[in-house]
Amino acid sequence: MIQRFEFCKTEIEGLALIKPFVAYDERGYFIKDYSREVFEQNGISYDLKEVFYTKSDKGVIRAIHFQREKTQPKLVRCVSGKVFDVVVDLRKDSKTFGKWQGFYLSEDNKDQLLIPGQCGHGYLVLEPSIVSYKCSEKFYDQYDDGIFWNDHDINIQWPLNLVEDIILSKKDEDLQSFADFKQKYGGL
Repeated sequence: MIQRFEFCKTEIEGLALIKPFVAYDERGYFIKDYSREVFEQNGISYDLKEVFYTKSDKGVIRAIHFQREKTQPKLVRCVSGKVFDVVVDLRKDSKTFGKWQGFYLSEDNKDQLLIPGQCGHGYLVLEPSIVSYKCSEKFYDQYDDGIFWNDHDINIQWPLNLVEDIILSKKDEDLQSFADFKQKYGGL
C-alpha cells in the first residue's frame, strides 16, 4: 500500500497538517516526510537548514517556544510514540493572533505539521516519544523565548487526563505569560 503526500490547511494561516509519502510492505514501511519538489508543487517554499530530535518521557510538557528574531519555521513529526502538539499564532497582524490549535502526532498516524516561523510551538508527551524538527532557520540561543504552557489567556485544552504526572523543565517554569509577551513585543 502507498500513501501519497497530502497537504491539509488549518484554521491558522500558513499552518499545514501534512500526511507524508509512506510505502508499506511485508517488511514494514518506508517514509519520505520532505521533498522540496513536492512541497513547491503544493505552493510551499521551504529551505531546510537544521534538524533536531527530542526524546521525552510520558508526561513531559514542552511549553510554547519560539524565536523572537530570525523566526524558525519548522516541519515537526513524532517519529516514535505519541504527542499532543500545539501551535499558537503569535503574528500580531494575523486574524488568529493568540489562537491555538492542537493535533495528535504519532508514529502510527505519521502526520506532521508545517509551522510558520512566527508561531509558538509546544507539546504534551502521551507515550515515550522522539520528535523530529526540520527547521528552515538556525537556532539562535539569544532569541530563544517562550510562553507558559498553561497560560490562562491562550487557554490550551491539554489532554491532561491521559497522563499521570506532568514533567516540566526549569526553563519552562520561568517563561512569560501571553499578556507579558504582548506588552513587551506586541507579537512577532
